Amino acid sequence: MPVTFEGALADRSTWRVDNCSIGLAMDVIGARSTMLVLREALYGTTRFDDFVRRIHSTDAVVAQRLRQLTELGALAKKPYREAGRRTRYDYTLTEMGRELLPVVFALMQWGSRHLQPGGEGPLSLVERGTGVPVVIEARTEDGRALELDDLALVANFPAGTG
Repeated sequence: MPVTFEGALADRSTWRVDNCSIGLAMDVIGARSTMLVLREALYGTTRFDDFVRRIHSTDAVVAQRLRQLTELGALAKKPYREAGRRTRYDYTLTEMGRELLPVVFALMQWGSRHLQPGGEGPLSLVERGTGVPVVIEARTEDGRALELDDLALVANFPAGTG
């Protein structure tokens, strides 16, 4: 069973999706290279050359993605200078960027489960110190795990304005 729509959304023919939050997010992070830059930032990569090397992309693509994520506010750019060299920049995740952690790791877990031979990828996410596996899933604010048919979408706008 799919997600249900309640209240003003119950009749799907009466509201538009042209301001869809998923669409807006995909406009920003939908490119493969953007997700790989975010993955690397979550893994601790901070320097331009390391991003290029680790995601196997061109300087131009990485520069564009870093600029896009910095302008968005998901990455912060901090100058540094090695002796005898020009000023360069470290890129680190902001709070906005760190909030993408569940998205990146959910994609990793899905890819491991469904696209890797034997259903196991090269990496597993575990709690540091205990080694207990971490599962990215839908939960209520009080911590209860939910299935797709437990979910409903409700409008954050008055009826007739969506």
